[in-house]
Amino acid sequence: MPLQRAITDFGADVPFGQVPKKLLEHHGISVPISSAQGITQTHAQTILDTQTMDTEIPIGAAVAVLITQMDGSMIPIVDTTPDAEKPEQIDRRTTRKLGWKEARLGFTRSPQQILPIFGSTFGGVEEAGAQLLHSAIRAGLGVDTFVHGVGDGAPWIAMQMEVHFGKPGRFLLDFYHLCDYLADASRVCAPNDPKAWMEQQKSRLKLNHFRAVLKALEPFREPDCVADPQAPVRAAYRYLHNRPQHLDYKATIAAELPIGSGEIESAHRYIIQIRLKRSGSWWTVKNAEAMLALRVLRANQDWDAYWLNSDLAAFSISPVRKEFESNLKAIFCCDISTGSNEFE
Repeated sequence: MPLQRAITDFGADVPFGQVPKKLLEHHGISVPISSAQGITQTHAQTILDTQTMDTEIPIGAAVAVLITQMDGSMIPIVDTTPDAEKPEQIDRRTTRKLGWKEARLGFTRSPQQILPIFGSTFGGVEEAGAQLLHSAIRAGLGVDTFVHGVGDGAPWIAMQMEVHFGKPGRFLLDFYHLCDYLADASRVCAPNDPKAWMEQQKSRLKLNHFRAVLKALEPFREPDCVADPQAPVRAAYRYLHNRPQHLDYKATIAAELPIGSGEIESAHRYIIQIRLKRSGSWWTVKNAEAMLALRVLRANQDWDAYWLNSDLAAFSISPVRKEFESNLKAIFCCDISTGSNEFE
């Protein structure tokens, strides 16, 4: 499957319309856009359909400390399902509905690891938590592993980390997200020197003196009659006051562990957004889920293993083999079992 592999590799990175040009440039082969799209989506769907999830935390040898982070990105989605009240509609352009759906991405790694293990889903928060647990098990999670989680203030992130890791472990509120709230408040609390005020609050937080920060905010809190967009001090006070159990920056710094979630925010850009959130692109939910599975497989360094398994005899008796072949027969002009690379 060398040609399919090359096409899928390009299709995972660039819009399908650009794949034929790249294939011609690098391999001297010309294919229609529809073939490039069909082959890429067929392999992406196979990757999604054959995913397995580890749910049992191993007993025995494990890494001592793991770092885990999780966040979400909104992806543009198109739905062309015909209107139930107008079944005669066959032009899907007339039934198109545009919207957004959250793709959740998490990772786990040890402090010594450079490349994390990722998990992703377009499903709900429980599915996101299960994906995070799976990535932690792959990264070496054991029953005695200390799991250091970092994230923004979204309640679902802290909840899922607590559900799956709990003690021994710790969830930390992203220091820099908190500082964004305080920066907005600083212009009200210290209009003459907001920078000095901010530095003071940062120092207090890093020493776990968050109550001193609350005390500094208290005199400037806007009354409830003021709308939230015009009440930055109240927003900062509430954000800090509601999360006292997630503010142990002192111990985290001493352990040389991250206090920000910039790593997962960066991963959202280079795994999800660079392909699924391009200007003018809209995805069906099915194709978006499959493309995300493909991109995560590559980020997890499982790319070679997937193609090795695709070439093995074991793949011929896989339960997805028949469906896989029927999908590709619509793209290839011959039976793919012959190994021919001719296209219609």
